[in-house]
Amino acid sequence: MAKYLVIVESPAKVKTIKKFLGSNYEVEASNGHVRDFPKSQFGIDVEHDFEPKYITIRGKGELLAKLRKAAKKADKIYLATDPDREGEAISWHLMQALKEDPQKMHRITFNEITKTAVKASIKQARELDMDLVNAQQARRMLDRMVGYSISPLLWAKVKRGLSAGRVQSVALRIICDREEEINSFIPEEYWSLDGQFKADGEKKPLEAKFYGTDKKLVIHNKKEMDELLERLNGQEYEISEVKKGERMKNPPLPFTTSTLQQEASKTLNFSTQKTMRLAQQLYEGVDIKGNGTVGIISYLRTDSTRISEEADQAAREYITERYGEKYVSHKEQTVKKSQKIQDAHEAIRPTDISRTPAELKESLSRDQFRLYQLIWKRFAASRMAPALYETTSVKISAGEYVFTVAASKIVFDGFLSVYSEEEDGKKSNVLSQSLEKGMKLKLLELKPEQHFTQPPAHYTEASLVKTLEEQGIGRPSTYAPTITTIISRRYVAKEQKNLYVTELGEVVNNIMKQAFPSIVDVNFTAMMEGLLDCVEAGTVQWKTVVRNFYPDLKRDVDEAEKKLEKVDIQDEVTDVICDVCGRNMVIKYGPHGRFLACPGFPECRNTKPYYEKIGVPCPKCGKELVLKKTQKGRKYYGCEDNPECDFMSWQKPSAKKCPSCGSYMVEKGNKLACSDPACGYVEQKQKES
Repeated sequence: MAKYLVIVESPAKVKTIKKFLGSNYEVEASNGHVRDFPKSQFGIDVEHDFEPKYITIRGKGELLAKLRKAAKKADKIYLATDPDREGEAISWHLMQALKEDPQKMHRITFNEITKTAVKASIKQARELDMDLVNAQQARRMLDRMVGYSISPLLWAKVKRGLSAGRVQSVALRIICDREEEINSFIPEEYWSLDGQFKADGEKKPLEAKFYGTDKKLVIHNKKEMDELLERLNGQEYEISEVKKGERMKNPPLPFTTSTLQQEASKTLNFSTQKTMRLAQQLYEGVDIKGNGTVGIISYLRTDSTRISEEADQAAREYITERYGEKYVSHKEQTVKKSQKIQDAHEAIRPTDISRTPAELKESLSRDQFRLYQLIWKRFAASRMAPALYETTSVKISAGEYVFTVAASKIVFDGFLSVYSEEEDGKKSNVLSQSLEKGMKLKLLELKPEQHFTQPPAHYTEASLVKTLEEQGIGRPSTYAPTITTIISRRYVAKEQKNLYVTELGEVVNNIMKQAFPSIVDVNFTAMMEGLLDCVEAGTVQWKTVVRNFYPDLKRDVDEAEKKLEKVDIQDEVTDVICDVCGRNMVIKYGPHGRFLACPGFPECRNTKPYYEKIGVPCPKCGKELVLKKTQKGRKYYGCEDNPECDFMSWQKPSAKKCPSCGSYMVEKGNKLACSDPACGYVEQKQKES
């Protein structure tokens, strides 16, 4: 009998695939990559047209020997690594490392780990796609060039083990830019006015919002509000328009990697890393009672919303049977095709829609169940009919002014019977059916309310993924590792769901912007991603990308090195006396930022936290204000006399008092603003000489 060897990436798939293929097939796992660049050197021969130097990854020698032994015995070898660029590259490295006859080797891919998909892939075995391999090689080399050229410079400049990355540095910059926007944001005052009215024969009062005249009127301050209330005084109120209509809400598209990460963050509070880990488990297979181990979702790294004809047909049949014919969608929901979408895979979906979350609950962990349920509901909803709402809008006139109120109620729930998002669950107004044009209303109360505009929100993992995707930075497989890296390097701190830049992150970002503007340029990074897509499509040679990229990077690095030679980072001596040996303590840099250390190290190992004085007295007690950091590294300003004095501010306070109300002022970019938003005083900051 012929013997076949199938090599997969993950050991978790081995048992499942062996069961599908039978006794003639041996299934082994490569445990991810088997070859990579050496850690101790650059690994790219610049002199010889950027030839990469690959070596066996440390610890993979025994595994490779085992794979070679199995490959020798096999008549055919099927390389079944993941169906993406990286998987294709791993297959190519395996081909090189196994040293077998290329005629024996075949590439197979499956989008889901089910018996049908795995068996079909064997019949559709193909040659290795070198365009995919080269796109991955080029990405790996660009990342290597950035990391190995810039990281030593950061070490020299900031004096500790830091790193730069082609995508991580841009992600850090995006977060830093948002932080700057928030810090320099000055709130603006505005007012709203709600009216409560009573119609004859109605028990429930009618609540409406002030709109304006023919066009919307913005009320900026209390003076304007008082004038408006004066003009409304004594007016008669009557319904001037009642408009009924219909609104349709379309079902959502099935999940891509990015939208799954965003939705799992919003609704399940999962980090991007946790979402990907759980999705990987669902894809590789879970043990289902009575069925053995089966992959229950399709491949998890995708930026396409396409669905195979078979899966689409199965979903429509299931919906017809379970919910009825009218719940089935009759038109395909599509997304505008963008150059950034590779469309190599389907969207993320259940491998079998009849396997409901309730059925699998006992076979899954709590978190696996919650993620599977989210994917299942979203996919089922994407094949269902839109929801229909009946809308009513009412205008109430008071002289030349208008108040408005709108309400809607569901006439047909459609896809909402399976899947609803947060905003769908919000209660909408219910209006009485007896409201008619010309009906007189009695005013019960006018409720004016002061508001202030809010700064842009801090990034969360979900909103950062959304931004990275919109800007074309990174790809489905890179979002989670990028975010994990900047958090683990302590460039960014995560508090609750929000991402905040740490002092360390600010320093690194400023150096990158100054010395390597193109590396942290969003458009440049998106353009590089576009070029990698062209390599994958076979329209650009991979070495062309590398040849064009490296000389500019080398020039920037050489220039930065010259500048760095002029920067002499000495340990700064302070007036703080070491309470162990009496020396003046010095400022040192550690992995979490600056600290005070005794210069007598190693004899004296005394250290203290370092708080930088900002030259501003505490508004509460008059002592010095110092720059401090939260446990996770986020900057704030507090009193040196803490815990006796509990003053703290996220914005940098100024020594200048507000001339309008006497409160302390804070720096907002190039302006000074009163710390009390109700005061609203703002002035231009004096330029420091």
